Amino acid sequence: MEVSEAIKRRRSTRAFTEEAVSDEDVKKLLESARWAPSAGNIQPWEFVVVRRTEVKSELSAAALDQYFIEEAPVVIVVCADENRSARGYGSRGANLYCIQDTAAATQNILLAACAMSLGACWVGAFHEDDVKAALNLPAGVRPVAIVPVGHPAERPRAPPKRSPDDIVHYDSY
Repeated sequence: MEVSEAIKRRRSTRAFTEEAVSDEDVKKLLESARWAPSAGNIQPWEFVVVRRTEVKSELSAAALDQYFIEEAPVVIVVCADENRSARGYGSRGANLYCIQDTAAATQNILLAACAMSLGACWVGAFHEDDVKAALNLPAGVRPVAIVPVGHPAERPRAPPKRSPDDIVHYDSY
């Protein structure tokens, strides 16, 4: 699949079949993630792969009871190592660059999932401390995105997009 096609076909999938996602497919998703750009090539991302039902349930509760998280066969939690980014860029690295970098890695996961005919959803609404506790994350490692992945049980419609005339500005706003 061409990258432009994956960009346009990608949807936030919130309903999955019971079909398992293979370890090989998870490795492909993570391989795509690690090729994301990062400030100074610091690569501050950490990925927690969750398959255990009880941990998925904790993540679902932490994510404001978004139950589709626990129904997905696998969940990838994308985390930012703030300390790693701070070593290269101080507070700007810890507070901004590591978030930007992990966002790029998350988008790569979503596009790769689409290209592999898998469904995924970027979940950013969650209680950070509850996710940290559920995953036993060390200090300085911050969860940025919860990404449930599975074989889609639905194909959501394309959402409306703003016109280029409304969002593109040349030389000044």
